[in-house]
Amino acid sequence: MESTAREMAAAVRSRAVSARELLDLHLERIAARNPELNAIVSIDEERARAAALLADEALAAGHEVGPLHGLPFAVKDTHRLAGWRTTYGSPTHAEHVADGDDLLVERIRGAGVVFVGKTNVPQFAAGSHTFNPVFGVTRNPVDPSRSAGGSSGGASCALAAGMVPLADGSDMGGSLRNPASFCGVVGMRPSLGRVPEWPLYNQWETTSVGGPMARNVDDLALLLSVLAGPDPRAPQALGDPGSAFAPPLGATLAAPLTGLRIAYAGDLGGTLVVDHEVSAVVRGAAERFAAAGAEVSEAHPDLAVADDTFRTLRAWHFQAKYGALLAEQPDAFKPSLAANIRAGESLTGADVARAYRQRTALSEEMRRFFERYDVLLLPTSQVPPFPVDQEYPATINGQEMPDYLAWMRSAWAITVTGCPAISVPAGTTAAGLPVGVQLVAPHGADRRLLEIAAGFEALA
Repeated sequence: MESTAREMAAAVRSRAVSARELLDLHLERIAARNPELNAIVSIDEERARAAALLADEALAAGHEVGPLHGLPFAVKDTHRLAGWRTTYGSPTHAEHVADGDDLLVERIRGAGVVFVGKTNVPQFAAGSHTFNPVFGVTRNPVDPSRSAGGSSGGASCALAAGMVPLADGSDMGGSLRNPASFCGVVGMRPSLGRVPEWPLYNQWETTSVGGPMARNVDDLALLLSVLAGPDPRAPQALGDPGSAFAPPLGATLAAPLTGLRIAYAGDLGGTLVVDHEVSAVVRGAAERFAAAGAEVSEAHPDLAVADDTFRTLRAWHFQAKYGALLAEQPDAFKPSLAANIRAGESLTGADVARAYRQRTALSEEMRRFFERYDVLLLPTSQVPPFPVDQEYPATINGQEMPDYLAWMRSAWAITVTGCPAISVPAGTTAAGLPVGVQLVAPHGADRRLLEIAAGFEALA
């Protein structure tokens, strides 16, 4: 059985194992699994070994160390890591070397990790299947003929295969949650403002957030304690310190799940087409909650305007960020991404204003909904891992999907509410492919959501 990240960090701090020994174990796993799976890219063993030596020397000298001291870590390739090749999965940046850290990476570095490389992504993190013309495709660690999801597909695959103990990611339309479901790990999209990001081309654009991934909920909380907290460079950051997430969840889980008010939305009120096997797993999760004493009701918030809201804001964001680059190098973009960028060209100020009005209404809808329920339970992904040679599933239960976003509605409909959401492993298909369930809580209730997820994880 794999040690948890908390156990590894404690072992390094107590000097029961050295950072160099821990690195060697992970490099062995990377050598064994990565050639087939292609989860970690831009690996630099020499630099990693030098960092592990420094980590051991710091402990030997009695220096105070961070909560992740000595843990091997690979950063998502859309996050800048100073001095490392950072490609964004795009041929336009194939040889780009970052000249600084993103704030999220700065915090991970400060916590004492040993960087080993980057995790693979789709081009500019667009789409929930990880492939790009720079590094190729990332495969599912359970069945390499299947997708690992995306855009944090390299991260989720590396975690599930034991190549790293923790991983960072980002999530606009499900990029922390979908790959977690596909690979059988835990991925959380935090509340808006929980994990501040810097630098950004637009500090007021809030569809994408950074967040943590791990093999279990308690480890995920440990990484969130490092990532969360205010920063003067991020004006929308929540003021709560990250230390609120540091205590082990088992020590603060106030009560069993008895009396917890669960809203079970297997197809979100008939607005989702969900694969039959996925539906069975989500229904089974609701039944486990009920058996544990939770009050489970079939209920859902009204998210009808989420479609127009998300698609408008995504197209506006993509055009603003990548429109000029697409005009310069049109052949460097995959067709689905290019189409999404061009969809933003015809948007008017009135279109964007409408999307923000609707987003405000969605936030208010969720606030009222969570006056009656503690948590919303629904599918993370509407499908199990699909064949690795497909860009996205063309059909679900025989129903055609119109584009590469339609099959991810279960994730991005939650995105535009601003609420925290977590994917937790819940079961498998008949073929043994992982399926996660998505738990959603009120904005700001991230710690409570983690406690509920840990309670469900114990049941599952």
